[in-house]
Amino acid sequence: MAEVRITGLHKRYGAFHAVRGIDLDIRDGEFTVLVGPSGCGKSTLLRTIAGLEESSEGTIEIGGEVVNDFRPRDRDVAMVFQDYALYPHMNVAKNIGFGLKARKMPKSEVEAR
Repeated sequence: MAEVRITGLHKRYGAFHAVRGIDLDIRDGEFTVLVGPSGCGKSTLLRTIAGLEESSEGTIEIGGEVVNDFRPRDRDVAMVFQDYALYPHMNVAKNIGFGLKARKMPKSEVEAR
C-alpha cells in the first residue's frame, strides 16, 4: 500500500457543498476507517479518492504523486463499504465500543479508545 495525502479537498455539486476542506494523511500500511452519519460525505470522499468523482478543489496524492487527473484504473485503489457492520440505533461511539465491550474490555479502556 502507498501513502495517501489529501490536502484541502472540496467537492461541490452546483450550489451544494458535499465535502468541505478535507485534510488527511494515511501512512503506508495504515488501516483507516471513515465513520459518520448518512449524508456527511464519506462515500463522496472515497469516490473522489478513487477517481470516480472529480474534486472541485484540493489535491489527492497517492504514493507521493498527485493523481487528481488520473483515471480510476490508474490510481490502483479500492474501497469497501460495510454499513451492515454498524447498528443504526447507536451513535458512533457506541458502535465503536460495542465490540470492545463484547470482548469484556475494561470500561476505562473502551472509553479511551
